[in-house]
Amino acid sequence: MTGPAGSLPWLTDLGRWIARGPYALQFRIRVHGRDRVPLSGGVVVVANHSSMADGPILFGVLPRRVTFLIKQEMFANAVVGYLLGKIGQIPVKRGEADRTALTSALAVLKAGGVIGVFPEGTRGEGDVANAQNGAAWLARVGGAVVLPVACRGTFEAKGWRPEVDVLIGEPFHLPEGKGKAALGVATEQVRDRLATLVAELDGLRMSEGRR
Repeated sequence: MTGPAGSLPWLTDLGRWIARGPYALQFRIRVHGRDRVPLSGGVVVVANHSSMADGPILFGVLPRRVTFLIKQEMFANAVVGYLLGKIGQIPVKRGEADRTALTSALAVLKAGGVIGVFPEGTRGEGDVANAQNGAAWLARVGGAVVLPVACRGTFEAKGWRPEVDVLIGEPFHLPEGKGKAALGVATEQVRDRLATLVAELDGLRMSEGRR
């Protein structure tokens, strides 16, 4: 069991299968670098965020079950909140250090699971100009590797089945160190690696005449 307490692995897998279906109809999704995903051990997936579609797409296409930290507002509806919990997702209060969410996420990592974080904290253009400390803190305390994942094509997507690309980068370990300064250095490394990967994906899409 590598999901949060109370989650159901079989329902998580069903949810991943369902996530692939609707978005495959809405978008033409291409995944690059799937073989870079570590197949075991604790992993913190960090991804850029520009659309509500990003989370479900990554939940469906990544080859391991991913527990995402999702804004608490998504759990407001009792039925939706119940199902999100059962497929292994964790509600998090934005704009503050949510100890309950972080404790649940750490338990997943220490059990060898995968936590997904959008370090920008909210949706935007997805260029990772800023990053919050949560992802770096989880990776360091949980002894996990960081896996950057870039997603492009969902922001203000128009037309019939627009093309979406997911580029998975190389996993990496954060530098050791204690204190706020060391956490800041680690957070900047997370931001830089992810921003660089997003720029790489933008270059790939532009070379193929896409944006």
